[in-house]
Amino acid sequence: MFIINGNIRTMDPKKPKAEAVAIKNGKIIKVGNNEEVLALKNGDAKVIDLGGKLLLPGFNDSHMHLVGYSLFLDLIDLAEEKSIGEIIEKCRTEIKFKKIEKGKWIRGRGWNQDYFKGEKRFPNRYDLDKISSEHPIILNRTCGHIVVVNSKALEIANITKNTAQVENGYFDIDENGEPLGIFRGNAIGLIEKAIPEPTVEEIKNQLIKGMENANSCGITSVQSDDFGVVGDNNYEKIIMAYEELRDQGKMSLRVYEQCLIPNIEVFQDFLNKGYKTGYGDEIFKIGPLKLLSDGSLGARTAALTIPYNDNEETMGLNLFTQEELDSIVEKAHNNGMQLAIHSIGNRAMYMVFEAMEKALRKKPRKNHRHGIVHCQITDEHLLNKFKELDVIAYIQPIFLDYDWKIVESRVGKDLAKTSYNWKTLVDKEVHIACGSDCPVESFNVLHGIYEAVSRKDLDGNPKGGWMKDQRLTVEEAVYGFTMGGAYASFEENIKGSIEKGKLADMVVLSRNIFEIPEDEIKDVKVEMTIFNGKLV
Repeated sequence: MFIINGNIRTMDPKKPKAEAVAIKNGKIIKVGNNEEVLALKNGDAKVIDLGGKLLLPGFNDSHMHLVGYSLFLDLIDLAEEKSIGEIIEKCRTEIKFKKIEKGKWIRGRGWNQDYFKGEKRFPNRYDLDKISSEHPIILNRTCGHIVVVNSKALEIANITKNTAQVENGYFDIDENGEPLGIFRGNAIGLIEKAIPEPTVEEIKNQLIKGMENANSCGITSVQSDDFGVVGDNNYEKIIMAYEELRDQGKMSLRVYEQCLIPNIEVFQDFLNKGYKTGYGDEIFKIGPLKLLSDGSLGARTAALTIPYNDNEETMGLNLFTQEELDSIVEKAHNNGMQLAIHSIGNRAMYMVFEAMEKALRKKPRKNHRHGIVHCQITDEHLLNKFKELDVIAYIQPIFLDYDWKIVESRVGKDLAKTSYNWKTLVDKEVHIACGSDCPVESFNVLHGIYEAVSRKDLDGNPKGGWMKDQRLTVEEAVYGFTMGGAYASFEENIKGSIEKGKLADMVVLSRNIFEIPEDEIKDVKVEMTIFNGKLV
């Protein structure tokens, strides 16, 4: 394949711009001008004339949940519902329209009480009982760190007033000790273990749909946290689904698995089976050990060093003690595993950095590429710690769409000023890798780039941008979605830029995002996605 007349931004500092690319056997064999590239043409090789359109390396979403997103395609989408009443009505309509049998689980996701008009409380079991008393129902909050269920689901999961609370999580109870159907943090597992798991074939069939949707957004690589959709010890079901799709030639994305493992016992089992960072190939590869150290800002379960500004009764949830975190981080580090740890609140990050620092002090390792996922609520000390320990910052620019409205009310003015400080991280030469956390937010990369460079939501607010001194340049944002992601998976030598010898993963955009007004970037379309040298 030969691509000519392009406006090519290679993301290769040695040769940042080009006009044409030659591709053979899934690899880039030449980057240059039209004449240089077409000199290699023989026979009836396909020629694509871009007519001056922008060509970039394929996008890499550095943190998302591909299996969860793919399975969620069949769930009830509650992202647009503006009240508990609307949630009830939407779910009733879905049950009736789809003629869902009595006893079958009803699953929905995406609700956010902060968007409710009027009463901004969480739904509870009694609200969901109005949907149905004959179907077990579970509805995930948009963040994934809180679920609500109805009485039928509590019955099936055998959760009563006598059920013990779990460590590092809890379920809400009323004044009589009865469960209200609201589960937070690790308590979610009490419900999820009662839900039938998808089969390998079901996972594969849904993954094909999910990958097609990602390709339509120009995504050719993802770093995906998937193990959480099956039981603690059933992670091999996820690995099997990916490997079977790869062996059948049905993968249209490269997947670097962020291996979510709940505790050190399951992690030891994982290691005993021979899995470690780098196991696999260019299509599917085992990546870092993924840990959850706290919850989310929207649910007030992100672990802060101070009480929440808008709810002084809580400082959020730590999902590990310091000792537990030290132990599993050290075991991962000593066994050659990369680490990617979910930490949103500053208290969670202090604990994670302490665990990483202890492990690195005992066993120094250059190029460890450990990272913190989300890293939202930071202070000056934490921002410096990223550079000091050479830790990757996995950021999600699209989070600004919602979070700019609540950060100050959640954490107060002082802490808000040093939070979401992406430009500060870049200026400190911290490695950033951009993603979406899909399905928490959309994996539309152009939306992510727009929010990174404008610091505005998709409605154009706030005017002038939120903390506009933290805006990234278009170049920095594109780097985060290409080379930044490749670096995070130790693959910067094979992808992330358009260079001779690299994998032929590319995206063509409808407009040149380097030249148009920043407010128009969000409306740019993906016109073509090339994966492994083929149009997808």
